[in-house]
Amino acid sequence: MASEQQQPWHAAFPAPTMTADVFPQRRALMVLSMKIASMLIVDVRRTDYEGGAIRGSINIPAHGFWWNRGILYELAYKSDMEWVVFTCGSCKEGSRGARCAAWFLDHVRNTAQDDDMQVMVLEGGMKGWIRAGAQYTQFVDGYDPEYWKGQLGEDVPEKARLGMKQPDTGDGVKANDKEREEQEPATIAGSPNAAAFKPPKEKVWSFESMMGDGSV
Repeated sequence: MASEQQQPWHAAFPAPTMTADVFPQRRALMVLSMKIASMLIVDVRRTDYEGGAIRGSINIPAHGFWWNRGILYELAYKSDMEWVVFTCGSCKEGSRGARCAAWFLDHVRNTAQDDDMQVMVLEGGMKGWIRAGAQYTQFVDGYDPEYWKGQLGEDVPEKARLGMKQPDTGDGVKANDKEREEQEPATIAGSPNAAAFKPPKEKVWSFESMMGDGSV
């Protein structure tokens, strides 16, 4: 009994056979700020789902993700998502984000036989996103600097106001803040409701009635 209690949460599920690549922070920032492609961020934090969430992301706790990967694929496929990017606290090797991304990649490639959808893990996870600075935290809904200060043990940026500091995409191009402010779909941090967008129209997904958290 003691040995069973000490098993990690993921021991109850099959081991993934594939490994998802890393999605650079800078590229994610560019997609969020300029809306140049369709990207869905899946946040698999559970009890630590605090301090804010990246704008437009959805929360599917890692402990129940295995049962929900098929539904997630159908929604992403029907919404023409080019990238499905997973995040957790750190997204290190063996983390919840990396493991769920690997499970989803298995499903996409081997079950759905889809070679087009890109499944990746966000570089640095949420902690890395916060550490990256105000250009990034302005895209965190419900951002709580005090929470992250406690988590990271260091000072963190205050949330930058849209229109005051434009994110640098890395190639000398900056997003048009006024246009972003007018077009950004409303989301609710901490809610399973997600606003996913691909110009010229927005799609709103509700996971509340379709997905349980599958907690174990």
